[in-house]
Amino acid sequence: MTVPAFLDELWPLGWSVGVFLLATGVTVVCSVRLAGVGDTLADRTGWGEAFFGAVLFGVVTSLSGVVMTAVSAAADQPQLAYGNAVGGIAAQTVAIAVADVFHRQANLEHAAASLRNMMFGCLLIVLLGIALMATFSPEVTVLGVHPASVALVALYGGGLWLVRGQGAPMWQAVPTKETLADVPAEEDGDDELAGRSTRRLWTEFAAAALLVMVGGWAVARAAEGIVAGSGLSAGLVGAVFMGLVNALPETVTSIAAVRRGAVTLAIAAIIGGNCLDALNLVVGDIAYRGGSLFHTATPAQLFLTSGALVMTAVLLGGLLVRQRTGWLGVGFDGVLLLTIYLATVGVLAF
Repeated sequence: MTVPAFLDELWPLGWSVGVFLLATGVTVVCSVRLAGVGDTLADRTGWGEAFFGAVLFGVVTSLSGVVMTAVSAAADQPQLAYGNAVGGIAAQTVAIAVADVFHRQANLEHAAASLRNMMFGCLLIVLLGIALMATFSPEVTVLGVHPASVALVALYGGGLWLVRGQGAPMWQAVPTKETLADVPAEEDGDDELAGRSTRRLWTEFAAAALLVMVGGWAVARAAEGIVAGSGLSAGLVGAVFMGLVNALPETVTSIAAVRRGAVTLAIAAIIGGNCLDALNLVVGDIAYRGGSLFHTATPAQLFLTSGALVMTAVLLGGLLVRQRTGWLGVGFDGVLLLTIYLATVGVLAF
């Protein structure tokens, strides 16, 4: 079967920018829908907002990033692939500060105190640390894949097992009047989703996921055209532009979840999505045929990875301290997250 030329050839700069913006818009619309459907399914399945958000929400909202990384790596653009994966993690972490603005009762990290969210944050630090170690390890591959990719998948699976198995935790957040417990909500008859069957909700969830994947493919192809036509470096386009689009599903779903009162889901969607974005490096490593993707990382991308690690540690600090109110109404961690991200992007740009 012959592939249409416009799907295989490099797109002109004008087309690339237009497709990039259109795919971004589709991603935003689908993400808003995912928040409502996901919140209802989390209650109906009894899985809880933290686990549902970190795993299923994380999978769906990460699909665009997975496709972006795979397409870029397969097209021999490892800088785009690596930068997209790590840049998405950094941008998504900032999204917590953005979502916090929409929760006015107290800081989001205070209201959404959850042992599972804390454990997913620890898992993310481990995954990013392994990725950095892989970069400085011997450049060895087995069937074209670095052993660190196998380790990342195994650690993620083990992390899920630990998180899911916390039936009687030895640590728990002290409840306050601002804490919003993760309990199944009574479905409101005025809610448009209340009257829909669970099967239909799963269908909508899957359809939105498919559109997010298509959007990810379009963004990746458009990014190649932007790099070729604008003269911008692949590392910058991947880390900032693709990274921001990669972060949009988590950001939009988190804001929508906060507005629905599902604050635990809002945090879980971002942290869980970040953990899966770390596995994007595995996807890129498999798709890239020029050796190990980890060893294509430039000093700028390693700087960005280190920044994502620092931002995750700051987020965990915010979840531990549980400040009720803070700087500029978003808490000390939100201000620090935004400052670290902007400083990181500034260094990459100059």
